[in-house]
Amino acid sequence: MIVLALDTSTSACSAAVWRDGIVLARRLEAMARGQSEALMPMVRAVLTEAGMAMGDLGLLAVTVGPGAFTGLRIGLAAARGLSLASGLPLAGVSTPEAVVAAVPQAGRRGRTVLAVIESKREEVWVQAFAGDTLAPLAPVAALLPERAAALVAGPVLVVGDAAARVLALLPDAVAASQPGWPDAAVVAALAAEHWAAGTALPPDPLYLRPADVTLPQCR
Repeated sequence: MIVLALDTSTSACSAAVWRDGIVLARRLEAMARGQSEALMPMVRAVLTEAGMAMGDLGLLAVTVGPGAFTGLRIGLAAARGLSLASGLPLAGVSTPEAVVAAVPQAGRRGRTVLAVIESKREEVWVQAFAGDTLAPLAPVAALLPERAAALVAGPVLVVGDAAARVLALLPDAVAASQPGWPDAAVVAALAAEHWAAGTALPPDPLYLRPADVTLPQCR
């Protein structure tokens, strides 16, 4: 299966073309803003590098969060538009799973892996996984760092763009060396696996709290 995957859910922008375990083309750039301008040129670049057209693809994939509200909307809107125009199916992948899956198996073996995603608020988005199997140990949640740290015990590996906010509370934990944002190449591999198993997430944003919007007062 050939998969085109997108990610704009955190502080980066990424696109990749993946085929049966091989990354044919990949772009990833850290950016707090500007994903809306950067994403589609990245998509065109990876398709060109991989020598693929939309008709060659079998699946589209996108991260669904939790993450930055604006970033999630950018990635999901682009993925839905591509799916609608091409008729290709679209699979969602959670941001914490994509972040954790980027850690090599040797680095997470025998540990609990704690994904900690920045929310730009007091809470962080957090989810714990079994390092050996990547099985989630609890649902993703919005928690204060102190409560997030209390989720895990024993050997712990912390990964994510807000990892530092929890590592300070876990003196025996180890920080992952991988960047704390999803890689579209990993998203593609996860999407293909979940699609084959019938466990892919719907392409809908995974919001854990309302958007920070102030409605105008009616007079």
